[in-house]
Amino acid sequence: MFLAIEGLIDPATVAVLREESAALAFEDGAKTAGRFAREVKANDQAAASPARDAVLEVVTRALQANPLFAAAARPKAMTPLILSRYRMGQTYGLHVDDAVMGGVRTDIFFTLFLSEPDSYDGGALIIEDSLESRAVKLAAGSVFLYPSTTLHRVEPVTAGERLVVVGWVQSRIRSAEKREILFDLDRSIAELHASAGKSAVFDTLCKTRSNLLRMWAEA
Repeated sequence: MFLAIEGLIDPATVAVLREESAALAFEDGAKTAGRFAREVKANDQAAASPARDAVLEVVTRALQANPLFAAAARPKAMTPLILSRYRMGQTYGLHVDDAVMGGVRTDIFFTLFLSEPDSYDGGALIIEDSLESRAVKLAAGSVFLYPSTTLHRVEPVTAGERLVVVGWVQSRIRSAEKREILFDLDRSIAELHASAGKSAVFDTLCKTRSNLLRMWAEA
Protein backbone atom coordinates (compact mmCIF):
# COMPACT_ATOMS: atom_id res chain seq x y z
CA MET A 1 0.00 0.00 0.00
CA PHE A 2 1.19 3.49 -0.87
CA LEU A 3 0.01 6.25 1.46
CA ALA A 4 0.68 9.98 1.65
CA ILE A 5 -0.13 11.66 4.97
CA GLU A 6 -0.30 15.40 4.44
CA GLY A 7 0.63 17.80 7.22
CA LEU A 8 1.98 15.26 9.69
CA ILE A 9 4.06 18.11 11.13
CA ASP A 10 2.73 21.68 11.12
CA PRO A 11 4.51 24.39 9.07
CA ALA A 12 5.85 26.30 12.08
CA THR A 13 7.49 23.19 13.53
CA VAL A 14 8.87 22.21 10.13
CA ALA A 15 10.48 25.65 9.80
CA VAL A 16 12.16 25.18 13.19
CA LEU A 17 13.39 21.70 12.20
CA ARG A 18 14.89 23.08 8.99
CA GLU A 19 16.64 25.85 10.90
CA GLU A 20 18.04 23.43 13.46
CA SER A 21 19.12 21.02 10.72
CA ALA A 22 21.07 23.77 8.95
CA ALA A 23 23.39 23.98 11.96
CA LEU A 24 24.16 20.25 12.02
CA ALA A 25 27.26 18.50 10.75
CA PHE A 26 26.65 16.11 7.85
CA GLU A 27 28.66 13.14 6.59
CA ASP A 28 28.68 10.78 3.61
CA GLY A 29 25.31 9.01 3.40
CA ALA A 30 26.86 5.96 1.73
CA LYS A 31 28.09 4.85 5.17
CA THR A 32 24.63 3.49 6.03
CA ALA A 33 23.81 1.94 2.65
CA GLY A 34 23.86 -1.78 1.96
CA ARG A 35 26.63 -3.42 -0.05
CA PHE A 36 25.17 -2.75 -3.50
CA ALA A 37 23.11 0.37 -2.70
CA ARG A 38 26.35 2.04 -1.60
CA GLU A 39 27.42 2.08 -5.26
CA VAL A 40 24.51 4.35 -6.26
CA LYS A 41 24.01 6.45 -3.12
CA ALA A 42 25.33 10.01 -3.21
CA ASN A 43 23.83 12.13 -0.44
CA ASP A 44 24.63 13.42 3.03
CA GLN A 45 23.22 12.43 6.40
CA ALA A 46 23.34 14.22 9.72
CA ALA A 47 26.14 13.01 11.96
CA ALA A 48 25.27 11.79 15.44
CA SER A 49 24.84 14.60 17.96
CA PRO A 50 22.36 15.66 20.66
CA ALA A 51 21.06 18.39 18.31
CA ARG A 52 20.38 15.85 15.55
CA ASP A 53 18.68 13.53 18.02
CA ALA A 54 16.43 16.38 19.14
CA VAL A 55 15.29 16.95 15.54
CA LEU A 56 14.61 13.25 15.02
CA GLU A 57 12.75 12.99 18.34
CA VAL A 58 10.23 15.59 17.13
CA VAL A 59 9.63 13.50 14.01
CA THR A 60 9.36 10.28 16.02
CA ARG A 61 6.73 11.77 18.33
CA ALA A 62 4.73 13.09 15.38
CA LEU A 63 4.71 9.66 13.73
CA GLN A 64 3.73 7.88 16.93
CA ALA A 65 0.85 10.31 17.55
CA ASN A 66 -0.63 10.09 14.05
CA PRO A 67 -3.60 7.68 13.79
CA LEU A 68 -3.23 7.21 10.02
CA PHE A 69 0.42 6.20 10.40
CA ALA A 70 -0.52 3.78 13.19
CA ALA A 71 -3.33 2.23 11.14
CA ALA A 72 -1.24 1.87 7.98
CA ALA A 73 2.02 0.68 9.54
CA ARG A 74 0.93 -1.03 12.79
CA PRO A 75 4.52 -0.70 13.99
CA LYS A 76 6.16 -3.32 16.14
CA ALA A 77 9.62 -1.75 15.84
CA MET A 78 11.35 1.02 13.93
CA THR A 79 14.89 1.58 12.80
CA PRO A 80 16.70 4.69 14.02
CA LEU A 81 15.62 7.61 11.84
CA ILE A 82 18.04 9.21 9.37
CA LEU A 83 18.13 12.89 8.45
CA SER A 84 19.25 13.01 4.83
CA ARG A 85 20.31 15.96 2.67
CA TYR A 86 20.61 16.12 -1.10
CA ARG A 87 22.45 19.09 -2.59
CA MET A 88 22.96 19.95 -6.25
CA GLY A 89 24.06 16.88 -8.21
CA GLN A 90 23.35 14.43 -5.42
CA THR A 91 21.10 11.45 -6.02
CA TYR A 92 20.27 7.90 -4.96
CA GLY A 93 20.14 5.42 -7.82
CA LEU A 94 17.74 2.51 -8.24
CA HIS A 95 17.86 0.08 -5.34
CA VAL A 96 15.81 -2.05 -2.96
CA ASP A 97 16.18 -1.69 0.80
CA ASP A 98 17.90 -4.32 2.93
CA ALA A 99 15.43 -6.84 4.35
CA VAL A 100 16.81 -6.51 7.90
CA MET A 101 18.46 -3.45 9.45
CA GLY A 102 19.86 -3.63 12.95
CA GLY A 103 17.68 -6.62 13.79
CA VAL A 104 14.52 -4.92 12.47
CA ARG A 105 12.69 -6.48 9.50
CA THR A 106 11.99 -3.66 7.05
CA ASP A 107 8.37 -4.06 5.97
CA ILE A 108 7.61 -0.39 5.30
CA PHE A 109 9.79 2.53 4.26
CA PHE A 110 8.78 6.13 4.83
CA THR A 111 10.06 9.52 3.72
CA LEU A 112 9.13 12.67 5.63
CA PHE A 113 9.72 15.79 3.56
CA LEU A 114 11.19 18.83 5.35
CA SER A 115 11.95 20.97 2.27
CA GLU A 116 9.13 22.65 0.38
CA PRO A 117 8.84 21.13 -3.11
CA ASP A 118 9.34 24.48 -4.87
CA SER A 119 12.59 25.12 -2.97
CA TYR A 120 14.55 22.55 -4.98
CA ASP A 121 14.55 21.18 -8.53
CA GLY A 122 14.68 17.45 -9.22
CA GLY A 123 14.93 15.21 -6.17
CA ALA A 124 11.62 13.42 -6.64
CA LEU A 125 11.24 10.00 -5.04
CA ILE A 126 10.63 7.57 -7.90
CA ILE A 127 8.82 4.29 -7.21
CA GLU A 128 9.33 1.70 -9.96
CA ASP A 129 6.91 -1.11 -10.70
CA SER A 130 6.13 -3.31 -13.70
CA LEU A 131 3.70 -0.78 -15.19
CA GLU A 132 5.09 2.69 -14.52
CA SER A 133 7.36 4.96 -12.53
CA ARG A 134 5.60 7.05 -9.88
CA ALA A 135 7.14 10.36 -8.85
CA VAL A 136 6.53 11.59 -5.28
CA LYS A 137 7.43 15.09 -4.07
CA LEU A 138 5.24 16.14 -1.15
CA ALA A 139 4.79 19.37 0.77
CA ALA A 140 7.05 19.95 3.77
CA GLY A 141 5.73 18.18 6.86
CA SER A 142 4.11 15.38 4.85
CA VAL A 143 5.17 11.74 4.89
CA PHE A 144 4.97 9.02 2.25
CA LEU A 145 4.79 5.30 3.17
CA TYR A 146 5.40 2.42 0.79
CA PRO A 147 6.43 -1.24 0.93
CA SER A 148 10.18 -1.79 1.29
CA THR A 149 9.93 -4.51 -1.35
CA THR A 150 9.75 -1.91 -4.13
CA LEU A 151 12.57 -0.71 -6.33
CA HIS A 152 12.96 3.04 -5.89
CA ARG A 153 15.38 5.92 -6.45
CA VAL A 154 15.78 9.64 -5.87
CA GLU A 155 16.24 11.84 -8.92
CA PRO A 156 19.33 14.07 -8.98
CA VAL A 157 18.81 17.45 -7.36
CA THR A 158 19.58 20.14 -9.94
CA ALA A 159 19.03 23.21 -7.74
CA GLY A 160 18.37 23.91 -4.09
CA GLU A 161 18.44 21.36 -1.29
CA ARG A 162 16.24 18.36 -0.50
CA LEU A 163 15.99 17.64 3.23
CA VAL A 164 14.12 14.53 4.40
CA VAL A 165 13.85 12.16 7.34
CA VAL A 166 13.67 8.48 6.43
CA GLY A 167 13.06 5.31 8.40
CA TRP A 168 11.80 1.75 8.26
CA VAL A 169 9.05 -0.04 10.17
CA GLN A 170 8.69 -3.65 11.18
CA SER A 171 4.94 -4.11 11.25
CA ARG A 172 2.98 -6.37 13.57
CA ILE A 173 1.19 -7.43 10.37
CA ARG A 174 3.86 -8.91 8.13
CA SER A 175 1.72 -9.18 4.99
CA ALA A 176 1.17 -5.96 3.01
CA GLU A 177 -2.17 -7.31 1.75
CA LYS A 178 -3.40 -7.97 5.27
CA ARG A 179 -2.23 -4.54 6.44
CA GLU A 180 -4.30 -2.96 3.68
CA ILE A 181 -7.40 -4.97 4.65
CA LEU A 182 -7.07 -3.80 8.27
CA PHE A 183 -6.43 -0.21 7.17
CA ASP A 184 -9.60 -0.22 5.07
CA LEU A 185 -11.53 -1.70 7.99
CA ASP A 186 -10.21 1.00 10.31
CA ARG A 187 -11.33 3.77 7.98
CA SER A 188 -14.72 2.17 7.38
CA ILE A 189 -15.33 1.76 11.12
CA ALA A 190 -14.36 5.38 11.80
CA GLU A 191 -16.56 6.72 8.99
CA LEU A 192 -19.51 4.58 10.07
CA HIS A 193 -19.25 5.79 13.65
CA ALA A 194 -18.96 9.42 12.52
CA SER A 195 -22.09 9.17 10.38
CA ALA A 196 -24.32 6.80 12.34
CA GLY A 197 -22.80 6.31 15.78
CA LYS A 198 -22.68 2.97 17.53
CA SER A 199 -24.83 0.28 15.92
CA ALA A 200 -25.04 -3.46 15.39
CA VAL A 201 -23.11 -3.15 12.12
CA PHE A 202 -20.45 -1.04 13.84
CA ASP A 203 -20.06 -3.65 16.60
CA THR A 204 -19.76 -6.45 14.05
CA LEU A 205 -17.06 -4.62 12.11
CA CYS A 206 -15.14 -3.96 15.33
CA LYS A 207 -15.37 -7.64 16.22
CA THR A 208 -14.15 -8.62 12.76
CA ARG A 209 -11.18 -6.27 13.00
CA SER A 210 -10.21 -7.59 16.43
CA ASN A 211 -10.47 -11.20 15.33
CA LEU A 212 -8.36 -10.56 12.23
CA LEU A 213 -5.74 -8.93 14.43
CA ARG A 214 -5.74 -12.00 16.69
CA MET A 215 -5.18 -14.21 13.63
CA TRP A 216 -2.53 -12.08 11.93
CA ALA A 217 -0.67 -9.95 14.46
CA GLU A 218 2.80 -10.73 15.78
CA ALA A 219 3.00 -10.18 19.54
